[in-house]
Parts: sequence; structure tokens; C-alpha cells
Amino acid sequence: MTKLLLVRHGETVDNVNQIMQGQTQGELTINGIEQAEKLAEELAGEPIDAFVSSDLKRSVDTCLILAKPHALPVVQTALLRERDWGGFTGRFIPDLKGETWPDDVESLPDLLARAQRFLDFIRSHYEGKTVLAVGHGIINKAIQAAHLGKEMREIPRMTNAEVRLLDM
Repeated sequence: MTKLLLVRHGETVDNVNQIMQGQTQGELTINGIEQAEKLAEELAGEPIDAFVSSDLKRSVDTCLILAKPHALPVVQTALLRERDWGGFTGRFIPDLKGETWPDDVESLPDLLARAQRFLDFIRSHYEGKTVLAVGHGIINKAIQAAHLGKEMREIPRMTNAEVRLLDM
């Protein structure tokens, strides 16, 4: 059985400032670095065979911290990128309430299809292994929904540096 430890990146400057990050790179706060370091300590003794990350900086930086005690490289993939928020990217989140969604926001069917491609990637490249993957809040919800056959609204929100286990 393949085990997927799905992690959300550490806290970022834009998380604190309530900015819609989407597929921007993002920068971890000092707290975000500390969150990742604490999780790295907790997982240091766990047998993890591979580390995979979104190719966005906030996830890569988190994953590098988590992989360090295991002395393993980090594989980056765009499949784990956050949802593309199109014209909402970079905006103050409270200001978006009630606004019409721009046409360039990644659709839920496209997001869920990308989540399924990520699950297929893990199954095909890491069969029988334990993989830690660092993604983002919404793509991680989509991955869990696709894996569990649920609606995204049924998946609880992940906090920064939270880990969830998916047995595949």
C-alpha cells in the first residue's frame, strides 16, 4: 500500500495579510518556518521514502525543511500548485465577498482533474512507498476529495503545516 502524507505549506506573509495567493510564489513567515521545523522534528523518525512538493516557493521551502532530517531530495511538480485564482490573485480576501468570479479562475472540474492526475502520479511513481507531499489549502482539499470520492465542501480546511494521511 502507498501512504501519502499530505501537508499544507507553513504560514506565509500573504496568509497573514489575507491576500489571495493562488499560484504566486509566496514567502514563509518566521512562524511558517517554525511550523515546518516543528513538523520536521515530529516526523524525523517516520519512515518516509520520498518528498514531493508543489513547485511554488512557499511549498518548496516547507518541503526542504521537512526532508532535511531524512537527507532526501525534493521532487517538484506543478500538479500540486494551488488553485489558479485568475483575476482574484493578489487581492485582499475580505474584499472579494459578493464579487462576480472572473472567467480566468481555474474551474472546480479542472482542479479536481489535476488532483486526480497528482494521485495517479503518486501511484505510478511511488507504489508501496510512503510519500510526503507539500501542497496548498485548496489543491490539498481537491486531492482528498478525489481520493475519498467526496465533495470538496465535505473536506475540512487544512491549517498551515498540518499533515493528513491518505492510504492509497
